[in-house]
Amino acid sequence: MFTAVDVIRTKRDAGELRKEAIDWVIDAYTRGEVADEQMSALAMAIFLNDMNAREIADWTDAMIRSGIRMDLSSVGKQCVDKHSTGGVGDKITLPLAPLVAAFGVAVPQLSGRGLGHTGGTLDKLESIPGFDVTMTEDQVITQLRDIGAVICAASSDLAPADKKLYALRDITSTVEAIPLIASSIMSKKIAEGTDALVLDVKVGSGAFMKDEKRARQLAETMVRLGADHGLRTTALLTDMNTPLGRTAGNGLEVTESVEVLAGGGPSDVVELTVALASEMLALAGMPEADPAQALRDGRAMDTWRKMVTAQGGDPDAAMPSAKETADITADRDGIVTTMDAYSVGVAAWRLGAGRTRQGEKVQAAAGVEILKTVGEPVRAGEAVFRLHTDTPERIEPARQTLNGQWSIGTNPPAPTSIVLDRIGTA
Repeated sequence: MFTAVDVIRTKRDAGELRKEAIDWVIDAYTRGEVADEQMSALAMAIFLNDMNAREIADWTDAMIRSGIRMDLSSVGKQCVDKHSTGGVGDKITLPLAPLVAAFGVAVPQLSGRGLGHTGGTLDKLESIPGFDVTMTEDQVITQLRDIGAVICAASSDLAPADKKLYALRDITSTVEAIPLIASSIMSKKIAEGTDALVLDVKVGSGAFMKDEKRARQLAETMVRLGADHGLRTTALLTDMNTPLGRTAGNGLEVTESVEVLAGGGPSDVVELTVALASEMLALAGMPEADPAQALRDGRAMDTWRKMVTAQGGDPDAAMPSAKETADITADRDGIVTTMDAYSVGVAAWRLGAGRTRQGEKVQAAAGVEILKTVGEPVRAGEAVFRLHTDTPERIEPARQTLNGQWSIGTNPPAPTSIVLDRIGTA
């Protein structure tokens, strides 16, 4: 017989939790027998004293078994998913899902909403008039079979323990605990029933993992969890010190994603989209596929339009525009040498693109447009940022957030690759 106090004490004292204790506490918490206060204490004990590989595996198993497991076997195609640990301007899912689906691979992208400085894929898609992110399992399977790409909300029956625990972690400063991040992500992805998974593990100022060593540890932990469950998994470590692309916001990022699908768009967004697509296609048995060509020849755009239409959206509709805009200008000539991703994300959040609590509405048109990015020349008086919002009183706090968080110099920074490393089982 277990009690919450005994389980908390074991981990508080840096002890190892038995499988039976983990199974009990996850089940009891999901049913409401263990109180939020007790699970908060356990989460903090895990944050401070860590878990070993066996504990993390058992914790993940218990999270999976707290709900249903989807069966995608009737789709009749290889199912490959992608998960990002979150960043500023990270709109990659939007062009990536239809791009990979254009090769006959099914992409069941069950996504989430933004909270704090990182945006949510569902919030971005809901900027498209009529787009519906709520789908049943049968609808998901039908759309995967017919079109190949789905981007929607996960069922509440999928790893419900994670839903409860994630909300608790967010308000108890335990989000960054590697065992809890890894089990949260992988329990949902394993329960989703996909055949393979590519992880985009972000590192830098705009990511939850600021340190590359910890980001690598997280990636290795998740890849191992995938392998243990027969889920073919690889991970890319990617740079999140500078915002991805030229937009951070909801509708703004949709517009930029469509530019990528049309064969244009910012080079860093294209680079990462193609890199992740190549990983996903390789796991699906197509290592020679050329995703860059599928962006150029319009195949990915065709799939995007079909997906948007199937989910009730209008691919030709104009995106919402903000009622108020304001520019932040350069005070001298030079080259933009740095731009802090976290600050751009916070500015977009302050403008109304993000939420401070679950369930709060976001502004579809709010966000930050980056008119001059790192490495580009700028003249005194030229706009570097354009702030978008429906509420003018939000502009000054956003402006203050960006003050001192970008710089102009005389020498361009050394070119860098957005992909830092690849982590796999072999």
